[in-house]
Amino acid sequence: MSNPVFLALDVPQIDPAKALIEKVKAHIGGVKLGLEFFCAHGGHGVHEIAHMGLPIFLDLKFHDIPNTVASAMMAIHVYEPKIVTIHASGGRAMMEDAKAAAAEGCKVVAVTTLTSMDASDLAATGVDGSAEDQVMRLAELAHASGLDGIVCSGREVGKVRKQWKDGYFVVPGLRPAGTGAKTFGADQKRVVTPRKARDDGASVLVIGRPISRADDPEAAARAIEATL
Repeated sequence: MSNPVFLALDVPQIDPAKALIEKVKAHIGGVKLGLEFFCAHGGHGVHEIAHMGLPIFLDLKFHDIPNTVASAMMAIHVYEPKIVTIHASGGRAMMEDAKAAAAEGCKVVAVTTLTSMDASDLAATGVDGSAEDQVMRLAELAHASGLDGIVCSGREVGKVRKQWKDGYFVVPGLRPAGTGAKTFGADQKRVVTPRKARDDGASVLVIGRPISRADDPEAAARAIEATL
């Protein structure tokens, strides 16, 4: 796509969400709707945003038994999402069934290691090694399962791209040059700039708070677009 930026739109009210999109729509390529938005507004909210004319990325991170995830994938056909997330840690059977149940033209991408996690967080869950090690393991599994791509941080995307040359890579946890990892909250640990992620092979750049919480969201989105 010409503009890889998807605005992460996790807000509690629908009208401010639509107003934000109107301000920045000329500088983004799509809208990512996550759990907060979906739980607050459901299918009605998805349709409201879709009617604004931008591609929809449903970031619902399905993770359940294969039959349940496949049924959920079929249930969201009505929203016509361009991208949907599932968790790679759900295993090969779950990923295969999710892809088989997805609508034609919908990219199914697997979350590997959340950008809020580092090696110590993984160790607490029983996973040995670095975040990069885990990303590479799960990327290989997702590829073998027939998925379109993965979600990973910008610190890993270059290495994954070398192994999976035609993969579709979604990179969140991005911060524009001149801002630190904690500028927009302390929950992101493995961050890079949008330009760095794009140069290293990201297909989609997920950017939320650096735009939505900026004093001038339109100027912030325009400035990010200019770096790409």
